[in-house]
Amino acid sequence: MKRIMKSEKHTLTMLVDNEPGVLSRVVGLFSGRGFNIDSLCVAETMDPKVSRITIVTQANQPLLEQIEKQLRKLINVIKLRDMSDDSSVRREMALICVQARPENRDEILRLVNLFRAKVIDVASNCYTIEASGDEDKMKALIGLLRPMGIKKIARTGTVALFREPKRGI
Repeated sequence: MKRIMKSEKHTLTMLVDNEPGVLSRVVGLFSGRGFNIDSLCVAETMDPKVSRITIVTQANQPLLEQIEKQLRKLINVIKLRDMSDDSSVRREMALICVQARPENRDEILRLVNLFRAKVIDVASNCYTIEASGDEDKMKALIGLLRPMGIKKIARTGTVALFREPKRGI
């Protein structure tokens, strides 16, 4: 009897050379081997010669190990880490444009306060909300706003950093 291994969500972060084509090679590795990318975020680090790529993907442990081995073979990858456990802080940001009918405005503002989000733009019939947090928080807020009529949404995808050690606490 063949045992099927459970696929889990993993957050991989890597430091790479900040050069043209590096992102293309990383993404090409995923697509060329049939790995799916749930989210992708790239930005320059404090060193302008280095960028941080954060990728969220779903994989079982053997597949994750294969992904990591393939990524480490890429010449422009300086460092690769799996940030899927509690030793890291993971967040994403969302901009949500929601219909603001007079009968829903108070409820929208209550949800904005409850989720520590903020209204960043007001039009005659809609609010644009900025929210940040972990994936579950984003899903919860979107789920509560959906019945009011989300017009459009933009999400960054996950960004992550390892937690620093706590000293003297």
